[in-house]
Amino acid sequence: MRWAALSEAGNVVAMLAGHRAERADNTIRNFPALMRDAEPWRRELADNGCADLAAVMEPGIAALLAINARGSDCKPAAQALWREFTAARSAMLALVPPSGGMGPKRSA
Repeated sequence: MRWAALSEAGNVVAMLAGHRAERADNTIRNFPALMRDAEPWRRELADNGCADLAAVMEPGIAALLAINARGSDCKPAAQALWREFTAARSAMLALVPPSGGMGPKRSA
């Protein structure tokens, strides 16, 4: 659920930065399922990364919305937060095990 909330927050930041909302690819969409069967160290890094990103996004979006509500241009700040978001998301996606790129494991 946290991953989905972060993706939605990213879409809000993208919009405020003047970008179109991204269509999530399979790896982004399936990230939680791909990490479920990953080694414990990968899962721990992904959990910590999600928590860290949430800690940045929540006050960041609040600040952007406050700037926007005052009628000021929040686009430069939104672009900076967007860059931080995409860099952090890329780092977390790099944690997906090499064999995990094809989708979640299925068992019979």
